[in-house]
Amino acid sequence: MEDRAQKRVAVISEHLTPQKQHSNSSEISETTTDVAAADSLVVPNEVLSQEQVDFYNKNGYLVIRNLVPLELLNKYLERFNQICEGEVRVPGITVMKDVTHVKSNRPSGERTVNKLQNFENDEVLFSYCELPQILKYVTCFTGPDIKSMHTMLINKPPDPGTMTSRHPLHQDLHYFPFRPANRMVCSWTALEKVHQRNGCLVVQPGTHYTPLLPHFYPKWEVRSHTLVNF
Repeated sequence: MEDRAQKRVAVISEHLTPQKQHSNSSEISETTTDVAAADSLVVPNEVLSQEQVDFYNKNGYLVIRNLVPLELLNKYLERFNQICEGEVRVPGITVMKDVTHVKSNRPSGERTVNKLQNFENDEVLFSYCELPQILKYVTCFTGPDIKSMHTMLINKPPDPGTMTSRHPLHQDLHYFPFRPANRMVCSWTALEKVHQRNGCLVVQPGTHYTPLLPHFYPKWEVRSHTLVNF
């Protein structure tokens, strides 16, 4: 297990090093195997229309509106606040805060927490992953054998004035040491109204057909997304 973890860290470190370029044929071949054929992204199903299938194949994402009822979204928000305030302790969960908030000794709460990771052991938050209406669409891309590999609740509190809340565009496939890529899908649901000014999800359509690129932080005024685990 330790050897496997070390190999994964080595792979991630390589992706995050901009000087490292894929220069030989074997590395290029390994990278390009992550690019799926257009006709292999959707499992035959009776849920999606042909228009939806074509849109997903072309763009790499699909929007299903009003899938999760408001009462459930409020339930997840309440649980998030309970965890932020320390009212609920969840084994195995990672609570991540912006380092600026930590250094300033600001009180804990939802305005200081950026992310909850690995909430599989929390029955309230993980119930989202078990919703029939979510699984109905997930199986259109994964098939019936579903495994939850990574869970996150991302919060976007106001920037503390250091621009450390910025999060650069990235390719998630870099951080997943399993394949095939065409049977992996992320289900993302906004818990509140989101738009460009308050930190919505951003997708570049069609990039699911491009090779994996070296990852590094952009040359912003302040290095961003420095987080501390708790």
